[in-house]
Amino acid sequence: MQAQGEQSRPGAVRVAVAMALATHLGPTVAVTTVAALLAVTAGVGPGRTVLVTAAVLAGQASIGWSNDWLDAERDAAVARADKPTVQGLVTPVRLRAAALAAVVLAAVLSLALGAAPGLLLLGVVAGGWAYNAGLKRTAASLVPYLVAFGLLPAGVVAAAPGTPAAPWWLVAAGAALGGAAHLANVAPDLEDDAATGVRGLPHRLGATVSALVAAALLGGASLVLVLGPAGPPGVVGWLALVVAVPALAVAGLAGTERFRRLAFPAVMLLTVVDVVLLLVGGGSLR
Repeated sequence: MQAQGEQSRPGAVRVAVAMALATHLGPTVAVTTVAALLAVTAGVGPGRTVLVTAAVLAGQASIGWSNDWLDAERDAAVARADKPTVQGLVTPVRLRAAALAAVVLAAVLSLALGAAPGLLLLGVVAGGWAYNAGLKRTAASLVPYLVAFGLLPAGVVAAAPGTPAAPWWLVAAGAALGGAAHLANVAPDLEDDAATGVRGLPHRLGATVSALVAAALLGGASLVLVLGPAGPPGVVGWLALVVAVPALAVAGLAGTERFRRLAFPAVMLLTVVDVVLLLVGGGSLR
């Protein structure tokens, strides 16, 4: 017969699922997918594309785990039922160990690509950790997102043979998408954040202004991706703008309580769609 403590202990499968969710699974999968698609488009090569994908995945997992580890007390204070730490499925200690192991793995994998792409991709990870460690509570909360999402395409493209520099328009679009992601991601948690002393830029701007800025950044990113490359936009480019319209609308409605939780998935979906359309359209990133 099992002791009472053993009976209440979560099973291995539940813990594994909880650890996966604690990476902030949706954003982690979206960012990793974008990196993999960009690597294919940039001609990084099969083997190095796998390495890029693994490095980005490890980095994103470390960011997600560090977020839930550092925010464990705050999440408990506002009873965040969606958090595995609040559900009692994982402990902050376990998340800390996983986050530190993942960031070491991300460093090894990133630097295996070479100094330039490695440092650029680690800049993405550093941005996420800096946000989690305290920048989220300041008016500069947008900065890590702008920097990290701008560095991501730069690092992926630099992993290609010859270490090429990413085109300006790709870096600019990445930064704009990162800014939109931050504003949309925070929207559902404005009240909980305020209750625990978190006052980043979206909290200072308010839900409505943050939503409008997110929509503007999202639209700007789509325009830059279509109009930035040399030559006139093709059919696929104009199709990207058409696809952007619903996501823009949802991002613009993030200021309303009803649509807040749809804004961030819309931004992530549009980011992946934009990269897919770049790939299908044969756009050059070099």
